[in-house]
Amino acid sequence: MSVISANSGQEWEVVIGMETHAQLLCKSKIFSGASTEFGADANTHACAVDLALPGVLPVLNKNAVQCAIKFGLAIGAKIAEKSVFARKNYFYPDLPKGYQISQFELPVVIGGELEILNNKKIRLTRAHLEEDAGKSVHDGFAGNSTGIDLNRAGTPLLEIVSEPDISSTEEAVEYAKTLHNLVQWIGICDGNMQEGSFRCDANVSVKRKGDPNLGTRREIKNLNSFRNLKEAIDYEIQWQINEIEEEREIIQATVLFDPDSGETRTMRTKEDAHDYRYFPDPDLLPLYISADWIENTKKALPELPHQKKQRYQNDLQLSEYDANTLTANAQIADYFDNVVQIAGKNNAKPCANWVMVDLAAKLNKEEIANFADSKVSAEQLGGLILRIADNTISNNIGKKVFDALWNNEGNSADEIIASKGLKQITDSGAIVKLVEQIIAENPDNVAEFRAGKTKAFNALVGKVMKAGKGKVNPQQVNEILREKLQ
Repeated sequence: MSVISANSGQEWEVVIGMETHAQLLCKSKIFSGASTEFGADANTHACAVDLALPGVLPVLNKNAVQCAIKFGLAIGAKIAEKSVFARKNYFYPDLPKGYQISQFELPVVIGGELEILNNKKIRLTRAHLEEDAGKSVHDGFAGNSTGIDLNRAGTPLLEIVSEPDISSTEEAVEYAKTLHNLVQWIGICDGNMQEGSFRCDANVSVKRKGDPNLGTRREIKNLNSFRNLKEAIDYEIQWQINEIEEEREIIQATVLFDPDSGETRTMRTKEDAHDYRYFPDPDLLPLYISADWIENTKKALPELPHQKKQRYQNDLQLSEYDANTLTANAQIADYFDNVVQIAGKNNAKPCANWVMVDLAAKLNKEEIANFADSKVSAEQLGGLILRIADNTISNNIGKKVFDALWNNEGNSADEIIASKGLKQITDSGAIVKLVEQIIAENPDNVAEFRAGKTKAFNALVGKVMKAGKGKVNPQQVNEILREKLQ
C-alpha cells in the first residue's frame, strides 16, 4: 500500500479502482447493422434501432461477443456459460431509449488479473458488454443551442472493472497502459484515445494509514489520456486529504477533470446500482457461450505480452528491461521477432539494440508512429545485423548501411556493401602494415602509451581506423596494435 504524507504530518493511504471502456473493433453496432465508422457527418450512422423507434428490436452482434471472450481468456478470467443483458435506466438527451443495454448480475467475463509494475497483480472484477450512448454537441450551432449526434449510440463497448487493488497514481497509469496495450495486442480495440476508443474512469478514495475502513470514493469520469489520468488522480488525492483534514465531509460523487485548470469538479452526486433500476432486457435472450466456442477462440489467440516477455528472457537471454521495452506494443514485438528470424537467436541482443535504439530514434525523428511503417523492413535490418555479426562490416559502417537502406539506396545490406565498397578489411597482413605505419608516424603517442598513459592507445587505434577509412576490423586492430607495442 502506497503511503502519502500530508503537510500536517499525517500519513494517508490511497485506494483506487478503475473502470475502463474499450470500444470493440466491430464494423457494425452491438445491436444493429449501422456502421461504427468514426468521423461521419452527424446522425448519418444512426438507424431505426439506434434511434429507438417504435417496433424495433435489438439483435446481438456475434463479433462483439467474440471480442469479450478473447479478452477474458487473455486475463485468465472465467467466461460465463450464461450471461444476461439488462436495461440500465437513466435519462440523458443523447440516450434515445431512456435506458442503456448493459449487463449487471451475469456479465460475460468474471474475474481475471492483470500484471503491472514489479510483478504486482491487479484483480479484475468483471468485464461486460454494453452499448455506448450518443453525444451532445455544444459547438458549431447558432446561439446557445445544442445538437445531438447519435452516430455513436449503440457502438459496442467492453467495460472492464478492476478491484480496488491500485494504491498510487503511478500504479493507476501503469494499469491503464498495460490494459491499453493488451486490448490492441489481441485485436479487440484500436486504442485510439483521441477518438474515445479507450477511456478510463478512476474511483479514488483516501484513508488514514492503518484505518481498516475505506474512505468515501469519488469517480473521475472519461479520462482519455494517460497524462490526464495522472493529473486528475494526483489532484483528487490531495483534494480529498485537504477536505478531511479541514473536517469537511466527502460526498460520494461523479466528477470531471478540467485539463486547463488541472482540477476536478463535481458533475453529479454518485448513483448506486439500485438507482439505475436494472432489470433483464425482455427483447434479448440470455447469451449462451459453448465450451467449443471458448476453446476455438483460445487456440486462435496470439502469444500474449507476458508470455512473449518470458520467452525473450528465457530463450533469447534478454534482460527484463529489454523484454519490457520490446513488448510495449504488438508492432514493435512483431518487428523484433521478424528481425531475429533473419539474424538468428544468437544475435538477439544486437537485434534488440538496433530495434530499441537506432530504429526507434529514426522513427521518432521522422515522426513515424508505428514500427510497421519503418522505411527499413525487418528483413533488411536482420540482414544488416548478420553482416555485422560475421565481420563483413563494422558496427560503425553498419550505421552508414542502415542510413542507406532508410534512404532506399539499395534493396539489401549486401547490395549496399558491395556497391559502396564497404566490406571490412579482415586480412591480418594488411592490418599489420597499417598498424606499423601508424606506430612509425606517431612516436609521441607510442612513448606516452609505454609510459602508462592508456588514452594514448585509444588515440593510436583511432588513427589506424582513420587510415583504414573505417573499414578495418576494430577487434583485430586492438589485438595487433597491442602486440606490436608490447
